[in-house]
Amino acid sequence: MSKDTVPGVPSSASVGDEVMMVEMTSLLPHLGSPSRDSEELMADLRHRRPLVLVATLGGITAALGVLVVLSAIVMVGWFLTDSGSHGTPGDAVRIGSVTWLVGHGSGVQVGASLITMVPLGVVMLIGFGLWRAGHRVGDAISGHGPDADRLADGERDWTVPIATGLFTLGYALTVAVVGSLTSTASLGLDVTGATLRAIMLAAVIGGVGIAVGSGRAAIWAMAVPGTIRVAAVIAWRLILAWLMVCTAAFVIALALDFSTAANLMDQLGTDGAQSAVYLLAMLVVVPNAVLFGGSFLLGPGFTVGAGTLVAPSGVVLGPLPMVPLLAALPDAGPQPGWTRWLVLLAGLVAALVVARVQRRHPTTAWSEGLVRGLAGGVGAGLVFGLLAHWSGGAIGPGRMTDVAPHTLDATVRAITAMGLGGMVGGAAMTWWQRRRADSL
Repeated sequence: MSKDTVPGVPSSASVGDEVMMVEMTSLLPHLGSPSRDSEELMADLRHRRPLVLVATLGGITAALGVLVVLSAIVMVGWFLTDSGSHGTPGDAVRIGSVTWLVGHGSGVQVGASLITMVPLGVVMLIGFGLWRAGHRVGDAISGHGPDADRLADGERDWTVPIATGLFTLGYALTVAVVGSLTSTASLGLDVTGATLRAIMLAAVIGGVGIAVGSGRAAIWAMAVPGTIRVAAVIAWRLILAWLMVCTAAFVIALALDFSTAANLMDQLGTDGAQSAVYLLAMLVVVPNAVLFGGSFLLGPGFTVGAGTLVAPSGVVLGPLPMVPLLAALPDAGPQPGWTRWLVLLAGLVAALVVARVQRRHPTTAWSEGLVRGLAGGVGAGLVFGLLAHWSGGAIGPGRMTDVAPHTLDATVRAITAMGLGGMVGGAAMTWWQRRRADSL
């Protein structure tokens, strides 16, 4: 031991070595769980990914994801029907691509047969893919844009509009490229129309998903007056409730004549696997049939071929294709008297929905209760009219080029019935809430 050292007291050299070791150790990564600071840093980095790259790739993956799913379903159906003995896997992929493009409104023409009806089941799948992809993109870029202080200084936040534009660009380019590769001289596709509709779908559904995922939608909603927010909730819940009523009506009509549907399936001469594939293909147009049923319930009805009419006032039919879903059609001729009362359903549903929503958002002001119900009902009626417009189109040559609801009349009646019903529901619930407030 050195003479300069004292037992039990470390030397200056050993103290310096220990300090250096501590400092070096503090620079090493922790082997245990990350600290709170590192977790916050990683979360911040995840939410600050390159906006241009994330948004553009998000649009491309939203398009390709649904395309791959549809192609895989067609591939499975191809093997189930004939064990792949006819055609090639490339043909199955092409059919999946055509189905995907038709879902974007491209239509398809093979010889003299023209199909412009958009299968809304495919549109629902496309919309789900756009929403999920948009929400992920919004979450990834939520750290971009000005902070609260910069916003308070008046700086504008362009994060969501820029991301939506890039997302839409990636999606539309994918649709255009796939459409160009799929379209042939014998298979006519409206690629331009599909691209334009893809822009609309991606901008609306994907843009809303980006706004919600990034948290901007919640901030923007706070600036909207309360009456408008409640009216939007009413419109959303009312259109959902009305579509549920239309679905129930379609299911009941099909169940009442299920024997005819089974008969049609027997006449098609398909085996078990082929029947399953055929029924799966029919599912993509069930939403169309539901909207046709909604037009029937409202009164104007719909056509299933040129010169036909299916409405509570009477049914005029002609020769029909062998499609089991058509078994839900009522018999030709005058309809029972009670069917004319079905036109009251839309107003009744509107009144019930408005009353239910207002129970959770009470008001004692007559004007506010009436405006909520009226605005929500009119909004739901407009949405139904837009959906009904998309549900029709041509499904073949000749007289089958006219298969659609009477959209304009159905829209007017939906707006009138739901708007008036919403006002009645709002007024009734306002009266009840005023009475309860006076009794307290």
